[in-house]
Amino acid sequence: MAPLLGIYVVPVIIILLVIEMVHSYKEEKQLFNRKNTISNLLVGAGYFVSTVASKAIMFFIFQWAYTHKLFNFSNNWLTWILAFIAADFSYYIYHRVSHEVNWFWASHVVHHSSEEFNLSVAFRLPWLTHLTGYFAFWIWMPFLGFSPYITTLAIQACFLYQAFLHTKVIGKLHPVVEYIFNTPSHHRVHHSSNLEYLDKNHSGVLIIWDRLFGTYAEEKTTPVYGLTTKLESNNPVVIVFHEWKDILQKAKKAGSLKNAINYFIKSPGWSHDGSTQTVSQLRKEVKQPKKGCKAANNCAACGRCKLVALKMANV
Repeated sequence: MAPLLGIYVVPVIIILLVIEMVHSYKEEKQLFNRKNTISNLLVGAGYFVSTVASKAIMFFIFQWAYTHKLFNFSNNWLTWILAFIAADFSYYIYHRVSHEVNWFWASHVVHHSSEEFNLSVAFRLPWLTHLTGYFAFWIWMPFLGFSPYITTLAIQACFLYQAFLHTKVIGKLHPVVEYIFNTPSHHRVHHSSNLEYLDKNHSGVLIIWDRLFGTYAEEKTTPVYGLTTKLESNNPVVIVFHEWKDILQKAKKAGSLKNAINYFIKSPGWSHDGSTQTVSQLRKEVKQPKKGCKAANNCAACGRCKLVALKMANV
């Protein structure tokens, strides 16, 4: 069984969180909301309790896959580097799918529902991630020949690196760093509900994946954090399960089995009656204003984009 790196990293994050709080207080930055911060920490506590057993199950599934491996990789530094790159690429795919398929978004939305952006948001993690089958995005690694031990550690490293990105205190770093690595600036974009930033910067450690696959966006305007439809609750149970409840209610009223299934496999915002829209639909509508729109040639001055974004439910 691979060690849980979070046991060693979480204390460091907590220390930095305290430093960030002190900085916010002294500089009057107002980076924290007390209720929001407490909710983040409670959700985080629930996450660590709920994932201990599921991570063990994931490790044993990787062991099973490893018994059918195609290659026998040596345990050397090159294997570790390749494993990390493979795990980080797989994280990009998983993270992007989590924003494009409701089944995964229903859990991932927990992390995006905070309207504050500070290190406490790193603890705002979904309790059901492992139960949705997210490990399937990495199972190819032990099948290929990476040991379950190396695979699991590489996955943890990709996730834990991002915990340190949840801050507004650090601005943009050196251009070379910003070009290669995921940074607080890139991650602020990812957590933004601005229409131009939605579904951007999915990378874990290396931002090059977003640059390669066309999902990169530079931080140019001030991000507005949270969901486009605000979650009016600081109750950890509501935070964790609200999207699942919403999807089930919509599926129940879908009118057909096909529509009901689509609420789980289509993109967030999809609706069988067009009452809500996906990100791509909204962007298309903004790029192609309706006939007669007086601001058709000057969308930036219209403010319509903001109004259009508000039509999208739970994205």
